[in-house]
Amino acid sequence: MRKLLVTVLFLLCVVGTNARDSVAVRTSSIDSMQYLSTVVVYGVKPYDEVIPAQVLSGKVLEGLNSHSVADAIRYFSGAQIKDYGGVGGLKTVDVRSMGSNHLGVFYDGIQLGNAQNGQVDLGKFSLDNIEQISLYNGQKSDVFQSARDFGSAGAIYLRTKRPKFQDGKPYNLNFTMRTGSFGLANPSLRWEQKLSSHVSMAFNSEFTFATGQYHFRYRRLFSDGTLAWDTTAVRHNGDLHALRVEGGLFGVMSEGSWYWKAYYYDSKRGIPGAVVNNVWKTAQRQWDRNFFTQGSFRRRVGDRYETMFNAKYARDYLRYLNPDTTLMYVDNRFWQDELYVSSANKYTLLNDWDVDLSVDYKWNYLNSTLDNFVYPTRHTLLAAVATAYTWHRIKMQASGLFTLVNDRHQSRSNGVTLKHHSSYMRRFMPAVFVSYQPWLQHDLNFRAFYKRIFRMPTFNDLYYTDIGNIRLKPEYATQYNVGFKYQRFFTHGLVNGVKLSADAYYNVITDKIIAVPRGSGQYRWMMMNIGKAKIRGIDASATLALRLPGQVLIDLNASYTYQRAQDYTTPADRGYGGTYKGQIAYIPWHSGSAIVHAAWRDWGLNYSFIYVGERYHTSANIPVNHEEPWYTHDLSANYTWHVGKVKLKLALEVNNLLNQYYDVIVNYPMPGRNYKMTLKFDI
Repeated sequence: MRKLLVTVLFLLCVVGTNARDSVAVRTSSIDSMQYLSTVVVYGVKPYDEVIPAQVLSGKVLEGLNSHSVADAIRYFSGAQIKDYGGVGGLKTVDVRSMGSNHLGVFYDGIQLGNAQNGQVDLGKFSLDNIEQISLYNGQKSDVFQSARDFGSAGAIYLRTKRPKFQDGKPYNLNFTMRTGSFGLANPSLRWEQKLSSHVSMAFNSEFTFATGQYHFRYRRLFSDGTLAWDTTAVRHNGDLHALRVEGGLFGVMSEGSWYWKAYYYDSKRGIPGAVVNNVWKTAQRQWDRNFFTQGSFRRRVGDRYETMFNAKYARDYLRYLNPDTTLMYVDNRFWQDELYVSSANKYTLLNDWDVDLSVDYKWNYLNSTLDNFVYPTRHTLLAAVATAYTWHRIKMQASGLFTLVNDRHQSRSNGVTLKHHSSYMRRFMPAVFVSYQPWLQHDLNFRAFYKRIFRMPTFNDLYYTDIGNIRLKPEYATQYNVGFKYQRFFTHGLVNGVKLSADAYYNVITDKIIAVPRGSGQYRWMMMNIGKAKIRGIDASATLALRLPGQVLIDLNASYTYQRAQDYTTPADRGYGGTYKGQIAYIPWHSGSAIVHAAWRDWGLNYSFIYVGERYHTSANIPVNHEEPWYTHDLSANYTWHVGKVKLKLALEVNNLLNQYYDVIVNYPMPGRNYKMTLKFDI
């Protein structure tokens, strides 16, 4: 029994703390560093990830004053959120200035897709059912993955909560109620049930209602610095009614595991438009219905072979209504279908040498009520070959991704099909990752990677009526990265552990897909490949865990990003008002964040800070396009207690503590100081 206990503690040490030299284990509420009393375990961590991810999980993730996944991702270095304001406003992520279409978002290991416009609205995904968020630059450092995992310049992995049972308890029941500013009412329910010794079930449902109304201050200056106007108004048409339902089965078997789940999201919302030309209220509306079902099966066969099979079907509905006839009356509906299957196979040639072959197939179809719509269909075949080799303290990974895309669409006029079209595209894209640990006794790693990748034009880019351009080429990204990571844990003293990491990178985007005016009409646009961008940057992060007298535990996390992201599209466009070598729109030179989590007995205190430096809202870096820096301070406190077998937790939050008024996107004002109260019941 003693040997078994020591073995279990050793595994917890390896997986939970990633410590290489020595780890002390004592009781702590900080998930990133687990401590149990009296037992000290010494060991060396297996040398696994070449490029480690940025991770938010456990108490740190729970303590953030964030409701959606997009809100939490703001704390990662190198990530920029485009937030159009309001509870129901669109929220997308751009990592290292490569554009949101180059970022893959994976939900329990399978990608969330949107063939129509390539955008994944992360505001739709609540943190209530999320256990961990990971951000990888380049790709996940694991050769055993689907071919699609190799196909993005960066990736966000969302891992949902899995059923966990303690003390022979066959079920867990959690009810959460949030209320606060903007007329928010947000109840959610989670139920976990053990069906057998090998199978369990989880069900999660959430409803969100909010009026979305908030006061904001609108202040603008003339180019000479004098005041143009300064007024206070109320943000309208930001209401949201949303229902999310998710359920799944989870199983374990000898040498393997599997899961199957279904997801449904239904919402109707107002679209808070831009505040321009003295127009403070818009009437645009949007309806969404998103459904998908997916599953994964993973099993080891013998000592050297491991296989994984993934499958998914998704159907999305979108209706957009603009009833304003003074501009253009629009009432468009879109239906997307996606079918995806994947097979990954890893074989261990030697103890330190793995190879993998992964093959994916994806089918996408788009239907719409647009006039003369061409009903595009896309077949995508991906095949990835990858290898990982460890030689002493050097670990290397290399992969090659072959992509074959076949698009089919129709030429139509007045509802009559004139001709069917088919086009093919073939590409092969390589990637190389290297990590080196100079000293075995010190957890210091140097890493570097090179990756070339591309992204296909979306259905809207190619086929949107009167805007799309079927001659578009794919958009390419080339990435170079060097960096280091150091961490150390202590058995005695004030400091529990420290972790430092930094990366310098250089990215080149070519054949950039942008919208440009066509003709003299104000609303006539088309898509073209004319862009080129060069991005140079530094990402840095630090984590410090402290234990103070009186059982006070403190976890501090800080991140910083410097980016010089320049537009190299048109060399002739130099000089004042030109865009050549101008900082790309909405990319700040400096940005950063800080998170402080403190715990004492049943009390918790969380403070978070976000800073976004000066930037411009176009690549013409002139005073009229300048945007001032903005920052927010958020504060929350929570208390946990028990009533019989029921565990209760009360949390109070104050967001934007100093009531700063700011825009993330110009003319889309964000809310000032706001409040939230959360009450959780665990049975």
